[in-house]
Amino acid sequence: MENDDAPPTWLDLYDYRSRVARMYRERDASLRDSMDPEEVLWHFRAAKDLLFREHPQSALPPDERATFTGLRYFPYNPALRVAATLTPLSTDATTEAPSSGPHPMPLRQAARIEFAVEGTPVQLTVFWIDVYGGGLFLPFRDATCPAESYGAGRYLFDTVKGSDFERLDDPSAAVGYAGGQIMLDFNYAYNPSCCYDVRWACPLAPRENWLTVAIRAGEQNYHE
Repeated sequence: MENDDAPPTWLDLYDYRSRVARMYRERDASLRDSMDPEEVLWHFRAAKDLLFREHPQSALPPDERATFTGLRYFPYNPALRVAATLTPLSTDATTEAPSSGPHPMPLRQAARIEFAVEGTPVQLTVFWIDVYGGGLFLPFRDATCPAESYGAGRYLFDTVKGSDFERLDDPSAAVGYAGGQIMLDFNYAYNPSCCYDVRWACPLAPRENWLTVAIRAGEQNYHE
């Protein structure tokens, strides 16, 4: 019999990340099969709420899980599912990103994303995060912070931990990846773990990824 009071293990962490990665793969497969994007999002959110409530690697403190009824979300917003251009950056430049921990985190500048929000052109920097083998990371902050969304900003994807973006090309068509057209769906924007419990130390959105437009999609503040 499992001991519910036992601390989470590294295998629990592996399982959690595997489940998250599978959620994104299933999302992408459903969208390729022309399922309704709002319905796909509803299933994704239900799966995530279940992980937060039951998984030993939940970002929530253990004493909050029994009464947890779901994360707080903005309503689905189809206008914030936007096509974007991803352009690789040939640079060794790094950004000292703030963090919820005692020290900033250096992030390598990997690519630039350009898109529009309600007719306003905007751009964000995609970073390479050099932990756990490395991966692409897109944090951002917008005009809904801090009144409606987490004051330190949110993430759109962190491939190290399984969250990902949608590629509009065929990933198997060529060796290597030179960027191109991708889909940014801000309905999947999510809070860093430090939003839920101070035991987590998270990298946060650097100033270059602070948007002046409002992104009313994805997760809201967890604590009202």
